Amino acid sequence: QVQLVESGGGLVQAGGSLRLSCAASGRIFVSNPMGWYRQAPGKQRELVALITSGDSTNYADSVKGRFTISIDNAKNTLYLQMNSLKPEDTAVYYCTEAMTLGDLMSGLGSWGQGTQVTVSS
Repeated sequence: QVQLVESGGGLVQAGGSLRLSCAASGRIFVSNPMGWYRQAPGKQRELVALITSGDSTNYADSVKGRFTISIDNAKNTLYLQMNSLKPEDTAVYYCTEAMTLGDLMSGLGSWGQGTQVTVSS
């Protein structure tokens, strides 16, 4: 089974940056899609970024141009670089992995425990 552990969250001022990490262990296929979800209180869970084989990436409009998703395959680690942070980015961020893109977008993959990101105005 795949185990995912997020880290790197914290409290930052608007305009600041954070880099989230997701360490993966267990059997994981390099071709499997991975991504980052976030959920804020009272808000629907949102898929903010995903990456598939060949380093193909996609981003939600709300974070496009500010966030970058990447994978270090040698370290089995998924990253989310977050720049120009806004108070609206405040949420718990989760990494996820699934066998297919459809499963990932449906929230049917493996999940980490989440890491809190708080952006002050």
